[in-house]
Amino acid sequence: MKKIFPITIIFLLLFSHLQVQSWGFWGHKRINRIAVFTLPPEMLTFYKENIDFITEHAVDPDKRRYAISAEAPRHYIDLEFYDTPPFKNIPRYWNDAIAHYGEDTLNAHGIVPWYVNGMFYRLVNAFKEKNKARILHLSADIGHYISDAHVPLHCTHNYNGQFTNQVGIHGFWESRIPELFGDDYDFFVGKAEQIESPNDFIWKIIEGSALEVDSVLNLEKLLSQNYPSDKKFGYEMRGASSVKVYSKDYSKRYSAILEGMIERKMRDAIIAVGSFWYSAWVYAGKPDLNNLKDEPLTIEEQQELNLLDKNWKTGKIIGREHNE
Repeated sequence: MKKIFPITIIFLLLFSHLQVQSWGFWGHKRINRIAVFTLPPEMLTFYKENIDFITEHAVDPDKRRYAISAEAPRHYIDLEFYDTPPFKNIPRYWNDAIAHYGEDTLNAHGIVPWYVNGMFYRLVNAFKEKNKARILHLSADIGHYISDAHVPLHCTHNYNGQFTNQVGIHGFWESRIPELFGDDYDFFVGKAEQIESPNDFIWKIIEGSALEVDSVLNLEKLLSQNYPSDKKFGYEMRGASSVKVYSKDYSKRYSAILEGMIERKMRDAIIAVGSFWYSAWVYAGKPDLNNLKDEPLTIEEQQELNLLDKNWKTGKIIGREHNE
C-alpha cells in the first residue's frame, strides 16, 4: 500500500530546498514565531513543539501568489475605493459586501479583512475537529494575513507609491527597514487576549493602518527631496546577484522620521496573531491539544501543493507586484 504522509511532512519536504530572497518573508516569519510565546500554557506546549512549521509556513500565502489567481486580493484592501476616513460605510460582513459591491469588484480591490474573519472560523472548526495539520496550516496562514493588515501600504491603491513617484516604497517600508534594524526591535509584547468580535478587531486594525498611509508616503517624499539623490541607493549582493537597494543611511533616516512606526506595527501584529489563535481555541471550547489527529492530505490539498511547487519555480507572481 502506498504510504500517505501527513500534511506537515509534505510541506516541509516541498519547501526545504527553496531559498527565500524577500525580506518581507523575514518579517512574516518573525511575527509568527514570536506570537507563539504570547499563548497560554494550555496552547504553548503544542505551538512550541511545532514552532518551526508555524515560522516557515508564515510565508505560504506569498508563495501561493505564484500559483493561484484568487490569492492576491487576500493580502490587501484599497480602502479609498470604498469610502473615506473613518471608513464607516463599508459593509463589515462578506455577504453584505458582496450584495453591495459584487464579488468581482471586491476581488479587484482587495478582501483581506473579510478573508481574515472567514479564516478565523475555519481555524475554530479545525480546533473542534482536533485536526493537527489543519490547525497548523491555518494558524500559519492567518498569521500572514493579519500581519499584512498591519502594513499601511496594504490598505491603499497607491500600494507601491506608483501614483506619487515613489515606486519601491512598499518593499522599502515592509522589507528593507526590518532587514536592517529588526534584530534590535523590542518584541516583548505580553500575552494574547481573548477577542470578543474577530470581525470588529480586524477592521479596527485595517482602519488604523489606513490612517497611517499619508505618513508613510509623505515622510519618505520629504526625506527624498532633501537627500542627495546619488546617495539614496546602493548595491548589495543577494546570492550571486548584485541588487539595487535603498542605502543604509537613507534607510536609517527614514526609519528615524517614522519614529518607531515599523517596530510598533510589528509588535501590534505579534499580539494580534497570538490573540486570534487564542480566541479561536476558546471559541472551539478549549480542546486538549495534547491528543490531536494526524490526517492525510485531501485530494484538493495535494493538488494545491503540486500547483504551488510548479508555479513557484517559474518566478511569476499572479496579481500585484510590489517588491521592485
